Amino acid sequence: MKPSSITFGKFIALRRTAKGWTQLRLAHELNRSEDWMSQVERDIQGVKDLALLRCLAEVLASDLGELMTLPQPAADRPRSRARKSASATLANTSAAEEDDVRRRPFLTLATAALFAAAAGQEAAHAEEKAPLGGLEDLLLYGANRIPAPRSEPTHESISAALLTSRRQFKAAQYDELAEALPSRIAAAQMVGSAEECARNVAQLYNLAVRLCIKIGDNNLVAITADRALTAARAGGDPLVVAEAQRMVSSAWRRQGSLARATDIVVVAAEDLLADNTVPETARLALRADLYATAAYTAAKSGDRGYAHALIREAADSAAAAGRTSGLVDGIQGVALHELSVHYELGDSGKAIELASTIDPAALPTAERQARFFTDVARAFDQWGKPEQCFKALLAAEEAAPQEIHRGAVRGLADGLLRHDRKLPGVRDFAARAGVQIV
Repeated sequence: MKPSSITFGKFIALRRTAKGWTQLRLAHELNRSEDWMSQVERDIQGVKDLALLRCLAEVLASDLGELMTLPQPAADRPRSRARKSASATLANTSAAEEDDVRRRPFLTLATAALFAAAAGQEAAHAEEKAPLGGLEDLLLYGANRIPAPRSEPTHESISAALLTSRRQFKAAQYDELAEALPSRIAAAQMVGSAEECARNVAQLYNLAVRLCIKIGDNNLVAITADRALTAARAGGDPLVVAEAQRMVSSAWRRQGSLARATDIVVVAAEDLLADNTVPETARLALRADLYATAAYTAAKSGDRGYAHALIREAADSAAAAGRTSGLVDGIQGVALHELSVHYELGDSGKAIELASTIDPAALPTAERQARFFTDVARAFDQWGKPEQCFKALLAAEEAAPQEIHRGAVRGLADGLLRHDRKLPGVRDFAARAGVQIV
Protein backbone atom coordinates (compact mmCIF):
# COMPACT_ATOMS: atom_id res chain seq x y z
CA MET A 1 0.00 0.00 0.00
CA LYS A 2 1.35 3.43 -0.88
CA PRO A 3 1.74 6.02 1.90
CA SER A 4 -1.13 8.53 1.78
CA SER A 5 1.35 11.43 1.66
CA ILE A 6 3.00 10.35 -1.58
CA THR A 7 2.42 12.61 -4.55
CA PHE A 8 1.93 11.69 -8.18
CA GLY A 9 5.42 12.93 -9.11
CA LYS A 10 7.16 11.11 -6.26
CA PHE A 11 5.35 7.88 -7.12
CA ILE A 12 6.42 8.13 -10.78
CA ALA A 13 10.03 8.77 -9.72
CA LEU A 14 9.99 5.75 -7.40
CA ARG A 15 8.56 3.44 -10.07
CA ARG A 16 11.03 4.70 -12.65
CA THR A 17 13.97 4.16 -10.28
CA ALA A 18 12.76 0.66 -9.48
CA LYS A 19 12.92 -0.16 -13.20
CA GLY A 20 16.46 1.21 -13.41
CA TRP A 21 15.43 3.84 -15.98
CA THR A 22 16.66 7.40 -16.34
CA GLN A 23 14.26 10.33 -16.72
CA LEU A 24 15.36 10.52 -20.34
CA ARG A 25 14.34 6.90 -20.99
CA LEU A 26 10.90 7.32 -19.40
CA ALA A 27 10.35 10.62 -21.21
CA HIS A 28 11.15 8.93 -24.50
CA GLU A 29 8.65 6.14 -23.77
CA LEU A 30 5.96 8.80 -23.25
CA ASN A 31 6.78 10.95 -26.30
CA ARG A 32 7.86 13.81 -24.03
CA SER A 33 11.03 15.76 -23.28
CA GLU A 34 13.41 15.12 -20.40
CA ASP A 35 12.59 18.58 -19.02
CA TRP A 36 8.87 17.73 -19.00
CA MET A 37 9.59 14.46 -17.20
CA SER A 38 11.65 16.27 -14.59
CA GLN A 39 8.79 18.71 -13.96
CA VAL A 40 6.32 15.86 -13.53
CA GLU A 41 8.49 14.12 -10.95
CA ARG A 42 8.97 17.40 -9.06
CA ASP A 43 5.18 17.90 -9.02
CA ILE A 44 5.42 21.04 -11.14
CA GLN A 45 3.78 19.55 -14.24
CA GLY A 46 0.53 17.66 -13.92
CA VAL A 47 -0.66 14.78 -16.09
CA LYS A 48 -4.41 14.97 -16.68
CA ASP A 49 -4.68 13.45 -20.15
CA LEU A 50 -6.25 10.00 -19.85
CA ALA A 51 -4.34 8.50 -22.78
CA LEU A 52 -1.05 9.69 -21.30
CA LEU A 53 -1.98 8.37 -17.85
CA ARG A 54 -2.83 5.00 -19.40
CA CYS A 55 0.55 4.97 -21.18
CA LEU A 56 2.31 5.80 -17.90
CA ALA A 57 0.52 2.99 -16.14
CA GLU A 58 1.50 0.53 -18.86
CA VAL A 59 5.20 1.40 -19.09
CA LEU A 60 5.59 1.51 -15.29
CA ALA A 61 3.45 -1.61 -14.73
CA SER A 62 1.16 0.33 -12.40
CA ASP A 63 -2.59 0.41 -11.85
CA LEU A 64 -4.32 3.20 -13.76
CA GLY A 65 -6.94 3.67 -11.06
CA GLU A 66 -4.30 4.15 -8.38
CA LEU A 67 -2.39 6.63 -10.53
CA MET A 68 -5.53 8.72 -10.97
CA THR A 69 -6.04 8.98 -7.19
CA LEU A 70 -2.59 10.42 -6.47
CA PRO A 71 -2.46 14.20 -5.77
CA GLN A 72 -1.13 16.35 -8.62
CA PRO A 73 -0.32 20.07 -8.91
CA ALA A 74 -3.32 22.28 -9.51
CA ALA A 75 -1.88 24.04 -12.56
CA ASP A 76 0.01 22.56 -15.46
CA ARG A 77 2.83 24.04 -17.44
CA PRO A 78 2.53 23.92 -21.26
CA ARG A 79 3.52 20.62 -22.71
CA SER A 80 6.73 20.28 -24.65
CA ARG A 81 6.62 19.11 -28.26
CA ALA A 82 5.75 15.44 -28.63
CA ARG A 83 8.31 13.00 -29.94
CA LYS A 84 7.47 9.86 -31.81
CA SER A 85 8.32 6.64 -29.95
CA ALA A 86 8.02 3.17 -31.41
CA SER A 87 7.72 1.59 -27.99
CA ALA A 88 4.75 3.82 -27.07
CA THR A 89 2.80 2.85 -30.18
CA LEU A 90 3.49 -0.82 -29.47
CA ALA A 91 2.64 -0.68 -25.76
CA ASN A 92 0.16 -3.55 -25.95
CA THR A 93 2.51 -5.89 -27.79
CA SER A 94 4.73 -8.40 -26.03
CA ALA A 95 8.50 -7.87 -26.20
CA ALA A 96 9.01 -10.65 -28.73
CA GLU A 97 6.10 -9.52 -30.90
CA GLU A 98 7.29 -5.90 -30.73
CA ASP A 99 10.71 -6.96 -31.91
CA ASP A 100 9.14 -8.83 -34.81
CA VAL A 101 6.89 -5.91 -35.72
CA ARG A 102 9.93 -3.63 -35.88
CA ARG A 103 12.03 -6.09 -37.81
CA ARG A 104 9.53 -6.98 -40.55
CA PRO A 105 9.43 -3.58 -42.32
CA PHE A 106 13.17 -3.27 -41.83
CA LEU A 107 13.79 -6.59 -43.55
CA THR A 108 11.41 -5.62 -46.35
CA LEU A 109 13.38 -2.48 -47.04
CA ALA A 110 16.68 -4.25 -46.61
CA THR A 111 15.89 -7.11 -48.95
CA ALA A 112 14.33 -4.84 -51.55
CA ALA A 113 17.40 -2.62 -51.52
CA LEU A 114 19.76 -5.56 -51.85
CA PHE A 115 17.97 -7.32 -54.68
CA ALA A 116 17.30 -4.07 -56.53
CA ALA A 117 21.01 -3.42 -56.48
CA ALA A 118 21.80 -6.95 -57.66
CA ALA A 119 19.29 -6.75 -60.48
CA GLY A 120 20.64 -3.40 -61.59
CA GLN A 121 24.18 -4.71 -61.68
CA GLU A 122 23.15 -7.80 -63.62
CA ALA A 123 21.28 -5.72 -66.18
CA ALA A 124 24.30 -3.49 -66.66
CA HIS A 125 26.56 -6.53 -67.28
CA ALA A 126 29.31 -4.82 -65.32
CA GLU A 127 32.76 -6.04 -66.30
CA GLU A 128 34.31 -5.01 -63.01
CA LYS A 129 33.01 -5.93 -59.58
CA ALA A 130 32.13 -3.18 -57.14
CA PRO A 131 34.35 -2.91 -54.04
CA LEU A 132 31.71 -4.79 -52.05
CA GLY A 133 30.96 -7.38 -54.73
CA GLY A 134 32.30 -10.22 -52.58
CA LEU A 135 30.07 -9.18 -49.69
CA GLU A 136 27.08 -9.07 -52.03
CA ASP A 137 27.86 -12.61 -53.19
CA LEU A 138 28.07 -13.81 -49.59
CA LEU A 139 24.75 -12.21 -48.66
CA LEU A 140 22.93 -13.43 -51.76
CA TYR A 141 24.38 -16.86 -52.34
CA GLY A 142 26.11 -17.88 -49.09
CA ALA A 143 29.64 -19.11 -48.52
CA ASN A 144 29.54 -21.36 -51.60
CA ARG A 145 30.42 -18.38 -53.78
CA ILE A 146 33.37 -17.39 -51.60
CA PRO A 147 36.83 -18.89 -52.34
CA ALA A 148 37.72 -21.59 -49.84
CA PRO A 149 40.42 -20.69 -47.25
CA ARG A 150 43.92 -21.91 -48.01
CA SER A 151 44.06 -23.69 -44.66
CA GLU A 152 41.52 -25.01 -42.20
CA PRO A 153 40.21 -22.12 -40.01
CA THR A 154 41.03 -22.33 -36.31
CA HIS A 155 40.09 -20.38 -33.21
CA GLU A 156 43.44 -18.61 -33.44
CA SER A 157 43.03 -17.68 -37.10
CA ILE A 158 39.52 -16.31 -36.50
CA SER A 159 40.73 -14.21 -33.57
CA ALA A 160 43.55 -12.90 -35.74
CA ALA A 161 41.09 -12.12 -38.54
CA LEU A 162 38.94 -10.08 -36.16
CA LEU A 163 41.95 -8.08 -34.96
CA THR A 164 43.20 -7.51 -38.50
CA SER A 165 39.75 -6.41 -39.67
CA ARG A 166 39.47 -3.85 -36.87
CA ARG A 167 42.98 -2.61 -37.57
CA GLN A 168 42.26 -2.20 -41.28
CA PHE A 169 39.09 -0.25 -40.57
CA LYS A 170 40.85 2.06 -38.13
CA ALA A 171 43.63 2.59 -40.65
CA ALA A 172 41.00 3.48 -43.28
CA GLN A 173 42.18 0.62 -45.50
CA TYR A 174 38.69 0.10 -46.83
CA ASP A 175 39.54 -1.55 -50.15
CA GLU A 176 41.70 -4.17 -48.45
CA LEU A 177 39.04 -4.82 -45.83
CA ALA A 178 36.28 -5.09 -48.44
CA GLU A 179 38.26 -7.73 -50.29
CA ALA A 180 39.06 -9.79 -47.20
CA LEU A 181 35.83 -9.59 -45.17
CA PRO A 182 33.67 -12.09 -47.09
CA SER A 183 36.17 -14.93 -46.69
CA ARG A 184 36.72 -14.02 -43.04
CA ILE A 185 32.98 -14.17 -42.36
CA ALA A 186 32.70 -17.48 -44.19
CA ALA A 187 35.61 -18.88 -42.17
CA ALA A 188 34.12 -17.65 -38.88
CA GLN A 189 30.96 -19.61 -39.66
CA MET A 190 33.01 -22.83 -39.56
CA VAL A 191 34.72 -22.56 -36.16
CA GLY A 192 33.60 -22.98 -32.56
CA SER A 193 30.34 -23.68 -30.77
CA ALA A 194 27.12 -22.23 -32.12
CA GLU A 195 27.32 -19.27 -29.71
CA GLU A 196 31.00 -18.59 -30.30
CA CYS A 197 30.57 -18.83 -34.04
CA ALA A 198 27.62 -16.42 -33.94
CA ARG A 199 29.55 -13.89 -31.84
CA ASN A 200 32.49 -13.86 -34.23
CA VAL A 201 30.26 -13.60 -37.28
CA ALA A 202 28.29 -10.77 -35.66
CA GLN A 203 31.44 -8.77 -34.93
CA LEU A 204 32.59 -9.14 -38.53
CA TYR A 205 29.18 -8.15 -39.85
CA ASN A 206 29.20 -5.11 -37.55
CA LEU A 207 32.43 -4.07 -39.24
CA ALA A 208 30.88 -4.85 -42.62
CA VAL A 209 28.06 -2.40 -41.91
CA ARG A 210 30.52 0.35 -41.07
CA LEU A 211 32.46 -0.47 -44.21
CA CYS A 212 29.32 -0.24 -46.35
CA ILE A 213 28.63 3.17 -44.85
CA LYS A 214 32.16 4.34 -45.59
CA ILE A 215 32.05 3.11 -49.18
CA GLY A 216 28.58 4.59 -49.58
CA ASP A 217 26.65 1.49 -50.54
CA ASN A 218 23.26 2.10 -48.92
CA ASN A 219 21.84 -0.95 -50.69
CA LEU A 220 23.94 -3.25 -48.51
CA VAL A 221 23.79 -1.37 -45.19
CA ALA A 222 20.32 -2.56 -44.19
CA ILE A 223 20.65 -6.26 -44.97
CA THR A 224 24.17 -6.41 -43.51
CA ALA A 225 22.97 -4.76 -40.31
CA ASP A 226 20.17 -7.29 -40.01
CA ARG A 227 22.65 -10.15 -40.42
CA ALA A 228 24.80 -8.59 -37.69
CA LEU A 229 21.90 -8.32 -35.24
CA THR A 230 20.60 -11.82 -35.97
CA ALA A 231 24.03 -13.32 -35.35
CA ALA A 232 24.63 -11.16 -32.27
CA ARG A 233 21.44 -12.33 -30.62
CA ALA A 234 22.37 -15.94 -31.30
CA GLY A 235 25.79 -15.28 -29.76
CA GLY A 236 24.34 -13.84 -26.57
CA ASP A 237 27.03 -11.22 -25.84
CA PRO A 238 25.23 -8.03 -24.67
CA LEU A 239 28.02 -5.77 -25.96
CA VAL A 240 27.97 -7.32 -29.42
CA VAL A 241 24.15 -7.14 -29.47
CA ALA A 242 24.19 -3.45 -28.51
CA GLU A 243 26.76 -2.65 -31.19
CA ALA A 244 24.63 -4.50 -33.75
CA GLN A 245 21.61 -2.47 -32.65
CA ARG A 246 23.69 0.64 -33.30
CA MET A 247 24.35 -0.62 -36.82
CA VAL A 248 20.64 -1.27 -37.37
CA SER A 249 19.96 2.28 -36.17
CA SER A 250 22.41 3.60 -38.76
CA ALA A 251 20.59 1.62 -41.44
CA TRP A 252 17.23 3.07 -40.45
CA ARG A 253 18.73 6.55 -40.40
CA ARG A 254 20.11 6.18 -43.90
CA GLN A 255 16.66 5.14 -45.09
CA GLY A 256 15.14 8.29 -43.57
CA SER A 257 13.42 6.68 -40.56
CA LEU A 258 14.99 9.07 -38.07
CA ALA A 259 12.55 8.65 -35.15
CA ARG A 260 12.85 4.87 -35.25
CA ALA A 261 16.63 5.07 -35.63
CA THR A 262 16.85 7.24 -32.52
CA ASP A 263 14.54 5.00 -30.51
CA ILE A 264 16.56 1.86 -31.31
CA VAL A 265 19.80 3.15 -29.80
CA VAL A 266 18.23 4.97 -26.85
CA VAL A 267 16.47 1.79 -25.73
CA ALA A 268 19.61 -0.27 -26.39
CA ALA A 269 21.68 2.11 -24.25
CA GLU A 270 19.35 1.86 -21.27
CA ASP A 271 18.99 -1.91 -21.57
CA LEU A 272 22.77 -2.27 -21.69
CA LEU A 273 23.29 -0.08 -18.63
CA ALA A 274 20.88 -2.26 -16.65
CA ASP A 275 22.72 -5.48 -17.61
CA ASN A 276 24.91 -6.31 -14.61
CA THR A 277 26.51 -9.26 -16.40
CA VAL A 278 28.69 -6.78 -18.30
CA PRO A 279 31.57 -4.91 -16.59
CA GLU A 280 30.49 -1.37 -15.76
CA THR A 281 33.29 0.33 -17.68
CA ALA A 282 32.40 -1.55 -20.87
CA ARG A 283 28.71 -0.75 -20.39
CA LEU A 284 29.40 2.95 -19.92
CA ALA A 285 31.78 3.14 -22.87
CA LEU A 286 29.36 1.53 -25.32
CA ARG A 287 26.44 3.46 -23.84
CA ALA A 288 28.34 6.63 -24.73
CA ASP A 289 28.64 5.45 -28.34
CA LEU A 290 24.95 4.57 -28.48
CA TYR A 291 23.81 7.92 -27.12
CA ALA A 292 26.22 9.78 -29.40
CA THR A 293 24.71 7.96 -32.38
CA ALA A 294 21.22 8.83 -31.14
CA ALA A 295 22.23 12.49 -30.74
CA TYR A 296 23.49 12.66 -34.30
CA THR A 297 20.25 11.12 -35.60
CA ALA A 298 18.11 13.48 -33.53
CA ALA A 299 20.13 16.40 -34.91
CA LYS A 300 19.49 15.21 -38.47
CA SER A 301 15.76 15.35 -37.71
CA GLY A 302 16.17 18.92 -36.44
CA ASP A 303 15.32 18.07 -32.83
CA ARG A 304 17.72 20.49 -31.19
CA GLY A 305 16.76 19.96 -27.55
CA TYR A 306 16.76 16.18 -27.73
CA ALA A 307 20.04 16.09 -29.66
CA HIS A 308 21.78 18.22 -27.04
CA ALA A 309 20.31 16.17 -24.18
CA LEU A 310 21.52 12.95 -25.78
CA ILE A 311 25.03 14.22 -26.47
CA ARG A 312 25.28 15.33 -22.82
CA GLU A 313 24.28 11.82 -21.73
CA ALA A 314 26.93 10.41 -24.08
CA ALA A 315 29.60 12.73 -22.69
CA ASP A 316 28.71 11.84 -19.10
CA SER A 317 28.92 8.10 -19.84
CA ALA A 318 32.23 8.48 -21.67
CA ALA A 319 33.68 10.54 -18.84
CA ALA A 320 32.55 7.97 -16.26
CA ALA A 321 34.12 5.16 -18.29
CA GLY A 322 37.29 7.21 -18.66
CA ARG A 323 37.57 7.80 -14.92
CA THR A 324 37.50 4.06 -14.36
CA SER A 325 39.76 2.98 -17.21
CA GLY A 326 41.98 6.04 -17.68
CA LEU A 327 41.24 5.98 -21.42
CA VAL A 328 40.07 9.00 -23.42
CA ASP A 329 39.06 7.17 -26.59
CA GLY A 330 35.35 7.34 -25.81
CA ILE A 331 35.54 10.99 -24.83
CA GLN A 332 37.16 11.81 -28.17
CA GLY A 333 34.52 9.83 -30.02
CA VAL A 334 31.71 11.74 -28.33
CA ALA A 335 33.43 15.04 -29.17
CA LEU A 336 33.50 14.08 -32.84
CA HIS A 337 29.81 13.21 -32.72
CA GLU A 338 29.09 16.54 -31.02
CA LEU A 339 30.86 18.29 -33.87
CA SER A 340 28.53 16.48 -36.29
CA VAL A 341 25.52 17.40 -34.14
CA HIS A 342 26.37 21.10 -34.41
CA TYR A 343 26.76 20.78 -38.17
CA GLU A 344 23.46 18.95 -38.64
CA LEU A 345 21.66 21.61 -36.58
CA GLY A 346 23.16 24.34 -38.79
CA ASP A 347 25.44 25.66 -36.04
CA SER A 348 28.62 25.81 -38.11
CA GLY A 349 30.19 28.43 -35.84
CA LYS A 350 29.76 26.17 -32.81
CA ALA A 351 31.15 23.24 -34.79
CA ILE A 352 34.30 25.17 -35.70
CA GLU A 353 34.65 26.44 -32.14
CA LEU A 354 34.49 22.87 -30.83
CA ALA A 355 36.89 21.66 -33.53
CA SER A 356 39.46 24.21 -32.41
CA THR A 357 39.62 22.49 -29.01
CA ILE A 358 40.40 19.06 -30.55
CA ASP A 359 43.96 18.08 -31.36
CA PRO A 360 43.70 15.89 -34.49
CA ALA A 361 47.18 14.50 -33.86
CA ALA A 362 45.88 13.04 -30.59
CA LEU A 363 43.12 11.13 -32.37
CA PRO A 364 44.27 7.50 -32.28
CA THR A 365 43.36 6.27 -35.78
CA ALA A 366 43.55 7.42 -39.38
CA GLU A 367 39.81 6.82 -39.76
CA ARG A 368 39.00 9.09 -36.85
CA GLN A 369 41.41 11.81 -38.00
CA ALA A 370 39.92 11.79 -41.50
CA ARG A 371 36.39 11.88 -40.08
CA PHE A 372 37.36 14.90 -37.99
CA PHE A 373 38.76 16.82 -40.95
CA THR A 374 35.79 15.90 -43.13
CA ASP A 375 33.36 17.24 -40.53
CA VAL A 376 35.44 20.40 -40.21
CA ALA A 377 35.28 20.78 -44.00
CA ARG A 378 31.50 20.39 -43.93
CA ALA A 379 31.20 23.03 -41.22
CA PHE A 380 33.37 25.50 -43.17
CA ASP A 381 31.33 24.80 -46.30
CA GLN A 382 28.13 25.48 -44.36
CA TRP A 383 29.70 28.69 -43.07
CA GLY A 384 30.54 29.83 -46.61
CA LYS A 385 34.33 29.57 -46.28
CA PRO A 386 35.51 27.56 -49.31
CA GLU A 387 39.26 28.01 -48.79
CA GLN A 388 39.16 26.62 -45.25
CA CYS A 389 36.84 23.85 -46.44
CA PHE A 390 39.35 22.80 -49.10
CA LYS A 391 42.26 22.87 -46.65
CA ALA A 392 40.34 20.57 -44.32
CA LEU A 393 39.59 18.18 -47.19
CA LEU A 394 43.28 18.03 -48.09
CA ALA A 395 44.06 17.23 -44.45
CA ALA A 396 41.47 14.42 -44.54
CA GLU A 397 43.13 13.01 -47.65
CA GLU A 398 46.55 13.15 -46.03
CA ALA A 399 45.27 11.30 -42.97
CA ALA A 400 43.43 8.60 -44.94
CA PRO A 401 43.54 8.72 -48.77
CA GLN A 402 40.68 6.21 -49.18
CA GLU A 403 38.40 8.36 -47.02
CA ILE A 404 38.03 10.97 -49.77
CA HIS A 405 35.96 8.58 -51.87
CA ARG A 406 33.08 8.93 -49.42
CA GLY A 407 29.92 10.57 -50.70
CA ALA A 408 30.21 13.48 -48.26
CA VAL A 409 33.68 14.33 -49.55
CA ARG A 410 32.66 13.97 -53.19
CA GLY A 411 29.73 16.29 -52.59
CA LEU A 412 31.98 18.94 -51.06
CA ALA A 413 34.54 18.56 -53.83
CA ASP A 414 31.85 18.85 -56.48
CA GLY A 415 30.54 22.03 -54.88
CA LEU A 416 34.00 23.56 -54.72
CA LEU A 417 34.65 22.61 -58.33
CA ARG A 418 31.45 24.28 -59.52
CA HIS A 419 31.67 27.44 -57.44
CA ASP A 420 35.32 27.93 -56.50
CA ARG A 421 37.34 26.66 -59.45
CA LYS A 422 40.09 29.20 -58.76
CA LEU A 423 41.23 27.38 -55.63
CA PRO A 424 44.65 25.95 -56.53
CA GLY A 425 44.46 22.16 -56.83
CA VAL A 426 40.70 21.83 -56.40
CA ARG A 427 40.20 20.26 -59.84
CA ASP A 428 42.80 17.57 -59.22
CA PHE A 429 41.38 16.88 -55.77
CA ALA A 430 37.87 16.52 -57.17
CA ALA A 431 39.16 14.00 -59.72
CA ARG A 432 40.88 11.99 -56.97
CA ALA A 433 37.66 12.01 -54.96
CA GLY A 434 35.78 10.49 -57.90
CA VAL A 435 33.88 13.55 -59.13
CA GLN A 436 32.93 13.35 -62.79
CA ILE A 437 34.66 16.36 -64.32
CA VAL A 438 33.14 17.76 -67.49
